[in-house]
Amino acid sequence: MPRRALFLCSMALCLALPSLAQAADDIEAWTPSDTAISATAAGISLPQTVASLSLTKSGEASNGGKGIDNYAQYISQDGAIQATLYVYLPAYADASLAAYMTDKAVMERFGGKTHRTAYDSVAAGGRAGTAIRAVYDDAADGALTTAAAFAHAGRWMVKLRVTGPTERRAEVLAGLDGMLAGLKFDDATSLHATSPASFGACPTGDGGDARLTKAVPSGTAGQPVPQEVRIPREGKDNLCIRGTVQTAQGSYDMLQQTGRSDGAIIVPVDDSGTVLAFDPATRDLGYQLSIHMVGQTDLYGVYDKVPSGRQIAAILDGKDPQTAQAEATALYAANGEVTISQGARKPN
Repeated sequence: MPRRALFLCSMALCLALPSLAQAADDIEAWTPSDTAISATAAGISLPQTVASLSLTKSGEASNGGKGIDNYAQYISQDGAIQATLYVYLPAYADASLAAYMTDKAVMERFGGKTHRTAYDSVAAGGRAGTAIRAVYDDAADGALTTAAAFAHAGRWMVKLRVTGPTERRAEVLAGLDGMLAGLKFDDATSLHATSPASFGACPTGDGGDARLTKAVPSGTAGQPVPQEVRIPREGKDNLCIRGTVQTAQGSYDMLQQTGRSDGAIIVPVDDSGTVLAFDPATRDLGYQLSIHMVGQTDLYGVYDKVPSGRQIAAILDGKDPQTAQAEATALYAANGEVTISQGARKPN
Protein backbone atom coordinates (compact mmCIF):
# COMPACT_ATOMS: atom_id res chain seq x y z
CA MET A 1 0.00 0.00 0.00
CA PRO A 2 1.11 3.60 -0.27
CA ARG A 3 3.24 4.08 2.81
CA ARG A 4 2.23 7.73 3.00
CA ALA A 5 -0.97 6.59 4.71
CA LEU A 6 1.04 5.87 7.83
CA PHE A 7 2.79 9.23 7.84
CA LEU A 8 -0.13 11.60 7.42
CA CYS A 9 -0.21 14.35 10.04
CA SER A 10 -2.58 13.08 12.73
CA MET A 11 -5.16 15.80 13.10
CA ALA A 12 -5.79 14.82 16.71
CA LEU A 13 -2.23 15.79 17.55
CA CYS A 14 -1.59 18.77 15.26
CA LEU A 15 -2.55 22.22 16.49
CA ALA A 16 -1.87 23.92 13.14
CA LEU A 17 1.15 25.70 14.54
CA PRO A 18 3.13 28.07 12.32
CA SER A 19 5.31 25.17 11.12
CA LEU A 20 2.48 24.14 8.81
CA ALA A 21 2.76 25.32 5.23
CA GLN A 22 1.14 28.72 4.90
CA ALA A 23 -1.53 28.98 2.22
CA ALA A 24 -3.90 31.63 3.51
CA ASP A 25 -4.35 33.13 0.05
CA ASP A 26 -5.40 29.88 -1.64
CA ILE A 27 -8.92 30.79 -2.73
CA GLU A 28 -9.46 27.14 -3.64
CA ALA A 29 -9.45 26.41 0.08
CA TRP A 30 -10.89 29.46 1.83
CA THR A 31 -12.91 32.58 1.09
CA PRO A 32 -12.71 35.27 3.80
CA SER A 33 -15.28 37.96 4.50
CA ASP A 34 -15.22 40.83 6.97
CA THR A 35 -16.60 38.62 9.72
CA ALA A 36 -16.19 34.97 8.71
CA ILE A 37 -14.08 32.46 6.81
CA SER A 38 -15.62 29.90 4.48
CA ALA A 39 -14.29 26.61 3.13
CA THR A 40 -15.18 27.44 -0.44
CA ALA A 41 -16.04 24.09 -2.01
CA ALA A 42 -17.61 22.62 1.12
CA GLY A 43 -19.87 25.60 1.81
CA ILE A 44 -18.95 25.56 5.50
CA SER A 45 -18.05 28.73 7.39
CA LEU A 46 -17.13 29.97 10.85
CA PRO A 47 -16.90 33.51 12.29
CA GLN A 48 -13.41 34.99 12.48
CA THR A 49 -13.91 35.64 16.20
CA VAL A 50 -15.36 32.94 18.46
CA ALA A 51 -15.59 33.40 22.24
CA SER A 52 -12.07 34.55 23.28
CA LEU A 53 -10.47 33.15 20.11
CA SER A 54 -9.54 34.94 16.90
CA LEU A 55 -8.57 33.64 13.48
CA THR A 56 -4.82 33.90 12.86
CA LYS A 57 -4.16 31.87 9.72
CA SER A 58 -5.71 29.42 7.29
CA GLY A 59 -4.48 27.10 4.60
CA GLU A 60 -4.20 23.54 3.44
CA ALA A 61 -2.77 20.82 5.67
CA SER A 62 -1.96 18.57 2.68
CA ASN A 63 -2.85 18.14 -1.00
CA GLY A 64 -1.83 21.74 -1.66
CA GLY A 65 -3.96 23.62 -4.17
CA LYS A 66 -6.75 21.05 -4.23
CA GLY A 67 -8.88 22.55 -1.45
CA ILE A 68 -9.72 19.15 0.06
CA ASP A 69 -7.74 19.22 3.32
CA ASN A 70 -8.13 22.64 4.92
CA TYR A 71 -7.44 24.17 8.30
CA ALA A 72 -8.11 27.49 10.01
CA GLN A 73 -6.25 28.28 13.21
CA TYR A 74 -7.70 30.33 16.07
CA ILE A 75 -5.83 31.54 19.14
CA SER A 76 -6.48 33.48 22.33
CA GLN A 77 -4.94 36.92 22.73
CA ASP A 78 -2.14 35.60 24.96
CA GLY A 79 -1.62 32.49 22.82
CA ALA A 80 -2.36 30.07 25.65
CA ILE A 81 -5.48 28.59 24.05
CA GLN A 82 -5.26 27.26 20.52
CA ALA A 83 -8.08 26.00 18.33
CA THR A 84 -8.34 24.62 14.82
CA LEU A 85 -11.17 24.12 12.37
CA TYR A 86 -10.51 21.33 9.86
CA VAL A 87 -12.67 20.86 6.77
CA TYR A 88 -11.52 17.90 4.72
CA LEU A 89 -12.70 15.40 2.13
CA PRO A 90 -11.94 11.80 3.12
CA ALA A 91 -12.88 9.06 0.71
CA TYR A 92 -14.47 7.27 3.69
CA ALA A 93 -16.35 9.84 5.76
CA ASP A 94 -17.76 8.96 9.18
CA ALA A 95 -17.88 11.41 12.09
CA SER A 96 -18.39 8.60 14.58
CA LEU A 97 -15.27 6.82 13.35
CA ALA A 98 -13.27 10.08 13.36
CA ALA A 99 -14.27 10.66 16.99
CA TYR A 100 -13.30 7.09 17.89
CA MET A 101 -9.88 7.37 16.26
CA THR A 102 -9.24 10.80 17.77
CA ASP A 103 -10.19 9.43 21.17
CA LYS A 104 -7.53 6.73 20.80
CA ALA A 105 -4.94 9.24 19.58
CA VAL A 106 -5.60 11.68 22.42
CA MET A 107 -5.28 8.95 25.04
CA GLU A 108 -2.03 7.71 23.51
CA ARG A 109 -0.59 11.18 23.02
CA PHE A 110 -1.35 12.81 26.35
CA GLY A 111 -0.61 10.04 28.85
CA GLY A 112 -2.28 7.90 31.48
CA LYS A 113 -3.74 10.73 33.56
CA THR A 114 -5.90 11.85 30.64
CA HIS A 115 -9.54 10.99 31.09
CA ARG A 116 -12.58 11.67 28.95
CA THR A 117 -15.28 13.67 30.73
CA ALA A 118 -17.75 14.16 27.86
CA TYR A 119 -18.58 12.18 24.72
CA ASP A 120 -22.04 12.96 23.42
CA SER A 121 -24.12 13.85 20.38
CA VAL A 122 -24.80 17.59 20.13
CA ALA A 123 -26.08 20.10 17.60
CA ALA A 124 -24.15 21.55 14.67
CA GLY A 125 -25.50 24.12 12.24
CA GLY A 126 -28.61 24.39 14.37
CA ARG A 127 -29.52 20.72 13.81
CA ALA A 128 -29.63 18.46 16.86
CA GLY A 129 -27.68 15.20 16.90
CA THR A 130 -25.38 16.04 13.98
CA ALA A 131 -22.07 16.37 15.85
CA ILE A 132 -20.07 14.48 18.45
CA ARG A 133 -18.48 16.50 21.26
CA ALA A 134 -15.60 15.10 23.36
CA VAL A 135 -13.76 16.64 26.32
CA TYR A 136 -10.51 15.38 27.88
CA ASP A 137 -9.23 16.58 31.25
CA ASP A 138 -5.87 16.22 33.00
CA ALA A 139 -4.04 15.72 29.70
CA ALA A 140 -0.24 16.00 29.64
CA ASP A 141 0.10 15.03 33.31
CA GLY A 142 -2.70 17.36 34.34
CA ALA A 143 -1.44 20.43 32.49
CA LEU A 144 -4.01 20.63 29.69
CA THR A 145 -7.66 20.36 28.82
CA THR A 146 -8.36 19.42 25.23
CA ALA A 147 -11.71 19.14 23.49
CA ALA A 148 -12.93 18.16 20.05
CA ALA A 149 -16.07 17.96 17.94
CA PHE A 150 -16.90 16.17 14.68
CA ALA A 151 -19.56 16.54 12.01
CA HIS A 152 -20.21 15.00 8.58
CA ALA A 153 -21.89 17.19 5.96
CA GLY A 154 -22.39 15.75 2.49
CA ARG A 155 -19.00 14.45 1.39
CA TRP A 156 -17.11 16.63 3.87
CA MET A 157 -15.86 16.13 7.40
CA VAL A 158 -15.59 18.92 9.97
CA LYS A 159 -13.32 18.62 12.95
CA LEU A 160 -12.83 21.16 15.74
CA ARG A 161 -10.00 21.07 18.27
CA VAL A 162 -9.41 23.40 21.23
CA THR A 163 -6.58 22.98 23.74
CA GLY A 164 -5.44 25.10 26.67
CA PRO A 165 -4.16 25.05 30.26
CA THR A 166 -6.22 23.11 32.77
CA GLU A 167 -6.80 26.24 34.87
CA ARG A 168 -8.52 27.80 31.85
CA ARG A 169 -10.77 24.85 31.17
CA ALA A 170 -13.86 27.06 31.04
CA GLU A 171 -12.35 29.09 28.19
CA VAL A 172 -11.42 25.92 26.30
CA LEU A 173 -14.97 24.63 26.49
CA ALA A 174 -16.42 28.03 25.66
CA GLY A 175 -14.23 28.07 22.58
CA LEU A 176 -15.35 24.63 21.42
CA ASP A 177 -19.03 25.31 22.09
CA GLY A 178 -18.77 28.71 20.42
CA MET A 179 -17.25 27.13 17.33
CA LEU A 180 -20.00 24.49 17.22
CA ALA A 181 -22.66 27.17 17.55
CA GLY A 182 -20.97 29.40 14.98
CA LEU A 183 -20.61 26.78 12.24
CA LYS A 184 -22.73 27.61 9.18
CA PHE A 185 -23.55 25.21 6.37
CA ASP A 186 -24.79 26.36 2.99
CA ASP A 187 -26.92 23.20 2.98
CA ALA A 188 -27.74 22.29 6.57
CA THR A 189 -29.79 19.32 5.33
CA SER A 190 -26.52 17.70 4.22
CA LEU A 191 -25.55 17.12 7.85
CA HIS A 192 -25.62 13.45 8.83
CA ALA A 193 -27.12 12.39 12.14
CA THR A 194 -24.34 10.85 14.19
CA SER A 195 -23.63 9.39 17.60
CA PRO A 196 -20.60 7.86 19.34
CA ALA A 197 -19.73 4.36 18.16
CA SER A 198 -20.67 1.47 20.40
CA PHE A 199 -19.05 -1.94 20.39
CA GLY A 200 -20.62 -5.34 21.01
CA ALA A 201 -19.30 -8.88 21.18
CA CYS A 202 -17.51 -10.06 18.04
CA PRO A 203 -18.14 -13.72 17.21
CA THR A 204 -15.65 -14.03 14.37
CA GLY A 205 -11.90 -14.12 14.84
CA ASP A 206 -8.85 -14.46 12.65
CA GLY A 207 -9.50 -17.14 10.02
CA GLY A 208 -5.97 -17.63 8.73
CA ASP A 209 -4.25 -16.28 5.65
CA ALA A 210 -6.26 -15.34 2.57
CA ARG A 211 -5.30 -15.81 -1.07
CA LEU A 212 -5.42 -13.05 -3.67
CA THR A 213 -7.61 -14.50 -6.42
CA LYS A 214 -7.78 -11.77 -9.05
CA ALA A 215 -7.09 -8.16 -9.87
CA VAL A 216 -9.58 -5.39 -9.28
CA PRO A 217 -13.05 -6.30 -10.66
CA SER A 218 -14.50 -4.08 -13.36
CA GLY A 219 -17.44 -1.75 -13.07
CA THR A 220 -20.36 -1.61 -15.47
CA ALA A 221 -18.27 0.20 -18.08
CA GLY A 222 -15.40 -2.25 -17.86
CA GLN A 223 -13.45 0.10 -15.61
CA PRO A 224 -12.44 -0.47 -11.98
CA VAL A 225 -14.61 1.66 -9.72
CA PRO A 226 -14.77 2.12 -5.94
CA GLN A 227 -17.73 0.42 -4.32
CA GLU A 228 -19.58 1.61 -1.26
CA VAL A 229 -18.21 0.00 1.90
CA ARG A 230 -21.23 -1.79 3.28
CA ILE A 231 -20.94 -1.20 6.98
CA PRO A 232 -23.17 1.07 9.11
CA ARG A 233 -21.67 4.50 9.75
CA GLU A 234 -22.34 7.33 12.18
CA GLY A 235 -23.06 5.00 15.13
CA LYS A 236 -26.20 3.61 13.48
CA ASP A 237 -25.42 0.05 14.58
CA ASN A 238 -23.07 -1.69 16.96
CA LEU A 239 -19.62 -2.50 15.67
CA CYS A 240 -17.29 -5.02 17.22
CA ILE A 241 -13.56 -5.58 17.30
CA ARG A 242 -12.77 -8.69 15.28
CA GLY A 243 -9.09 -8.58 16.21
CA THR A 244 -6.08 -6.32 16.43
CA VAL A 245 -3.33 -5.80 13.90
CA GLN A 246 0.18 -5.28 15.24
CA THR A 247 2.52 -3.37 12.94
CA ALA A 248 5.84 -1.58 13.19
CA GLN A 249 3.87 1.68 13.51
CA GLY A 250 1.36 0.59 16.16
CA SER A 251 -1.78 -1.42 16.86
CA TYR A 252 -5.00 -1.13 14.83
CA ASP A 253 -8.47 -2.59 15.34
CA MET A 254 -10.30 -4.71 12.79
CA LEU A 255 -13.95 -3.62 12.98
CA GLN A 256 -17.08 -5.30 11.66
CA GLN A 257 -20.81 -5.01 12.15
CA THR A 258 -21.96 -6.97 15.17
CA GLY A 259 -23.68 -10.20 14.14
CA ARG A 260 -22.54 -10.01 10.50
CA SER A 261 -19.68 -12.44 10.02
CA ASP A 262 -20.14 -12.14 6.25
CA GLY A 263 -20.09 -8.33 6.14
CA ALA A 264 -17.40 -5.74 5.48
CA ILE A 265 -14.31 -5.38 7.65
CA ILE A 266 -12.63 -2.01 8.16
CA VAL A 267 -9.30 -1.15 9.74
CA PRO A 268 -9.06 2.55 10.67
CA VAL A 269 -5.45 3.70 10.51
CA ASP A 270 -5.58 7.30 11.70
CA ASP A 271 -7.96 10.11 12.66
CA SER A 272 -7.65 11.89 9.32
CA GLY A 273 -9.70 9.27 7.48
CA THR A 274 -7.24 6.58 6.37
CA VAL A 275 -9.17 3.30 6.36
CA LEU A 276 -8.48 -0.16 4.95
CA ALA A 277 -11.72 -1.83 3.86
CA PHE A 278 -12.36 -5.46 2.95
CA ASP A 279 -15.80 -5.50 1.39
CA PRO A 280 -17.71 -8.42 -0.16
CA ALA A 281 -16.95 -8.11 -3.87
CA THR A 282 -19.97 -7.11 -5.93
CA ARG A 283 -19.10 -9.21 -8.99
CA ASP A 284 -16.90 -11.97 -7.56
CA LEU A 285 -16.67 -14.26 -4.58
CA GLY A 286 -14.44 -12.99 -1.83
CA TYR A 287 -13.44 -9.61 -0.44
CA GLN A 288 -12.02 -6.64 -2.29
CA LEU A 289 -9.37 -4.50 -0.61
CA SER A 290 -9.62 -0.73 -0.91
CA ILE A 291 -7.61 1.90 0.96
CA HIS A 292 -9.34 5.21 1.59
CA MET A 293 -7.51 8.48 2.32
CA VAL A 294 -8.16 12.19 2.05
CA GLY A 295 -9.33 12.71 -1.52
CA GLN A 296 -8.32 9.27 -2.73
CA THR A 297 -9.25 5.58 -2.86
CA ASP A 298 -6.70 2.98 -3.96
CA LEU A 299 -8.23 -0.22 -5.36
CA TYR A 300 -6.53 -3.55 -4.93
CA GLY A 301 -7.51 -7.13 -5.71
CA VAL A 302 -10.05 -9.66 -4.45
CA TYR A 303 -9.15 -12.11 -1.68
CA ASP A 304 -10.91 -15.45 -1.21
CA LYS A 305 -11.67 -14.39 2.39
CA VAL A 306 -10.78 -11.63 4.82
CA PRO A 307 -6.99 -11.59 5.22
CA SER A 308 -5.49 -12.51 8.56
CA GLY A 309 -4.19 -9.98 11.04
CA ARG A 310 -0.67 -10.95 10.00
CA GLN A 311 -1.45 -10.23 6.36
CA ILE A 312 -3.09 -6.91 7.16
CA ALA A 313 -0.04 -5.93 9.20
CA ALA A 314 2.13 -6.73 6.17
CA ILE A 315 -0.15 -4.57 3.99
CA LEU A 316 0.14 -1.65 6.42
CA ASP A 317 3.90 -2.07 6.68
CA GLY A 318 4.23 -2.23 2.89
CA LYS A 319 5.67 -5.75 3.02
CA ASP A 320 2.89 -7.86 1.53
CA PRO A 321 3.90 -8.99 -1.98
CA GLN A 322 0.29 -9.55 -3.04
CA THR A 323 -0.71 -5.91 -2.51
CA ALA A 324 2.52 -4.11 -3.32
CA GLN A 325 0.85 -1.93 -5.94
CA ALA A 326 -2.63 -0.53 -6.46
CA GLU A 327 -4.42 -1.68 -9.62
CA ALA A 328 -6.44 1.53 -9.86
CA THR A 329 -6.84 4.84 -8.05
CA ALA A 330 -9.88 7.10 -7.69
CA LEU A 331 -9.11 10.77 -7.04
CA TYR A 332 -11.87 12.98 -5.62
CA ALA A 333 -11.86 16.69 -6.39
CA ALA A 334 -13.40 19.40 -4.24
CA ASN A 335 -15.99 20.11 -6.96
CA GLY A 336 -17.27 16.53 -6.87
CA GLU A 337 -15.41 15.18 -9.90
CA VAL A 338 -13.89 11.69 -9.68
CA THR A 339 -10.95 10.66 -11.84
CA ILE A 340 -9.96 7.00 -12.08
CA SER A 341 -6.56 5.92 -13.29
CA GLN A 342 -5.82 2.27 -14.10
CA GLY A 343 -2.65 0.27 -14.11
CA ALA A 344 -0.17 -0.77 -11.48
CA ARG A 345 1.27 2.12 -9.55
CA LYS A 346 4.32 2.05 -7.32
CA PRO A 347 3.59 2.95 -3.70
CA ASN A 348 4.85 6.30 -2.48
